[in-house]
Amino acid sequence: MKSNTLRLKNKKGMTLLELTVVILVLLSLISILFIGARAWKRGSDRAASILQIRNVQQAVRSYSNMNAKNAGDTVATLQTEVFGSGKFIEIDPTAVGAKPHPAGTTYSYTIAAPTVIPNIGVLYMKTTGGTDFADFNPKDADIKDW
Repeated sequence: MKSNTLRLKNKKGMTLLELTVVILVLLSLISILFIGARAWKRGSDRAASILQIRNVQQAVRSYSNMNAKNAGDTVATLQTEVFGSGKFIEIDPTAVGAKPHPAGTTYSYTIAAPTVIPNIGVLYMKTTGGTDFADFNPKDADIKDW
């Protein structure tokens, strides 16, 4: 009898319960990784969208400063003066066939008044589409000096 108990004590390996616990821990860690990656992707898409909007805003301000235009002035060719080859921004993000919005094809950029130079604190271009498009636009407190 003594020899049987010695053999059982020296047996190496994992029990089925230990293996199940290890698998559950690994699956939990993987699920946390996917949730974190999804949140990181959404945050980077939001940052890219806001950066694009800010670049367009700065391009419109630069055009108005260089051409002695004031906020509220109407310029019939404003959009073509800002967007295009050799202009302030090479590719118009609102054009058909332009690079899609960072958050996907359900979102897009739109310009409400393409011929009017916006007042300070008013955006020239915004994100539209999708159910939560407001998340991809800068907050009002952030644009007071744009």
